[in-house]
Amino acid sequence: MDRNIPLGDKGNGEKFKVLLVDDSAFVLKQLKQILQSEGFEILDTAEDGEEGLEKFKKHSADLDLVTLDITMPKMDGITTLEKIIEYDKEATVIMISALGKEDLVKKALVTGAKNYIVKPLNREKVLERLVSVLKK
Repeated sequence: MDRNIPLGDKGNGEKFKVLLVDDSAFVLKQLKQILQSEGFEILDTAEDGEEGLEKFKKHSADLDLVTLDITMPKMDGITTLEKIIEYDKEATVIMISALGKEDLVKKALVTGAKNYIVKPLNREKVLERLVSVLKK
């Protein structure tokens, strides 16, 4: 992979566009910093599943990827994922999970998530997982 090109670049000068959904302001900030440092464009963020679904629908035509926390208020990540996939079965969603939530992660993958990231976030792992689903 040519490291002169930022990972967030599609290879044609366009940036991958991402929606971040997490109830933790700290995690959102961390993800934003990691992704923006590699040239990804953060289209929007949401702090719970309901808001995430709304913003997904609003931006779905432009989105390349959604990161979705599993445990959130109002609507959890699994329910949000189900509704996103129902709306757009081609949606690319990566789940974000705390350690010890393997059963929920498995359910998310069966439901249609393309991959998952475990907290605490590790910059290399985050980028590796995102790139693995975006640059197929």
